[in-house]
Amino acid sequence: MALPVSIKTGLVAAALAVAGLAAAPSMAQPNLAQAVGPTVAEPSSPASAAYRFEQWELDAADGARRYRVQLAVPRRAAPAGGFPVLYMLDGNAAFAALTADQLLALEREGTPPVVVAIGYATNLRFDTTARAYDYTPPVPGPGPTMDSGAHDRPAGGADIFLAFIEQQIKPAVRERVAIDPTRQSLWGHSYGGLFVLHALLRQPASFQRYIAADPSFWWQNGFILQEERQAAAIAPGSCLLVMSGASAGNASNSNNANNANNAKPANAANAANAASAAADQAPPPARAGIDSAAVQRMREARRSVPPETARLFVARQAQRDGLRATWREFEGASHGAMLGLSVGPALQVASSAPGASCTLP
Repeated sequence: MALPVSIKTGLVAAALAVAGLAAAPSMAQPNLAQAVGPTVAEPSSPASAAYRFEQWELDAADGARRYRVQLAVPRRAAPAGGFPVLYMLDGNAAFAALTADQLLALEREGTPPVVVAIGYATNLRFDTTARAYDYTPPVPGPGPTMDSGAHDRPAGGADIFLAFIEQQIKPAVRERVAIDPTRQSLWGHSYGGLFVLHALLRQPASFQRYIAADPSFWWQNGFILQEERQAAAIAPGSCLLVMSGASAGNASNSNNANNANNAKPANAANAANAASAAADQAPPPARAGIDSAAVQRMREARRSVPPETARLFVARQAQRDGLRATWREFEGASHGAMLGLSVGPALQVASSAPGASCTLP
């Protein structure tokens, strides 16, 4: 059985250096109203020397959501077995987080992956209503599943969305580029991370590498932990990487597979990071025009699981036959910042050799 590797980064700057990322602004939550802006797919981007880009749109089966798929394909000839591939949820935001330096480094250093960013047909980075439905699992009970983050949003469409990826998006990608079926990776952040874990637990043959950044364990009072108890058998050679910011509450509970240790601020800089993380963890106060009842529901939802949930989840998953699991903490990183911080590690895992684990330097 594989043991989890628990890696704790000291400062966000160190995490950026390890991941090969440019510094990104820290934020408690992603800016859900932010427009996409320029991306690596711009003709003027240096990334065009290593990758070619295309996109297309398609509708959900029920016509309620329209998807935008952005594809990045290495310009080099495909390996004999096909390229590794990284499927990214919240594709508009994920594609915007990619940098030319990252893609050029992949081209220089190894087998670059195909990147498939699955987003929505909007100029915004996020479609909050669509993602609340697509990325959340169905909860048994009377009536339809509703989003615990906002009770007026339909939820519970994760199985439908996973089938859509398998039946619509993956075939469209394979028509355009040769893919290695043994090196398919799935990345998601927040609700997207919740979807990654749901896919791992329910349909683990869909991908071989699962990468979740600050997944929303708290959703529906920790429903994903109920799904964990009925996890489907997993094929040998699969791996899981869960990355957490300190806003997930893991900093004070960090340990590795064999030796627990209390992660306390060692200096003034770390103390400042810890204070910032604590501020991130606290839900924002009610503001004018904001439903105070919804704010209270969010506070209660986030308190529904212990702060060390991510670390303990990975430790349990590491005991499963066929799965190698890693938990990585980015000390001082807020929930919103984890989207950008996790992209570099996701690319690294996706491009690693066949049979490699989801560990990082």
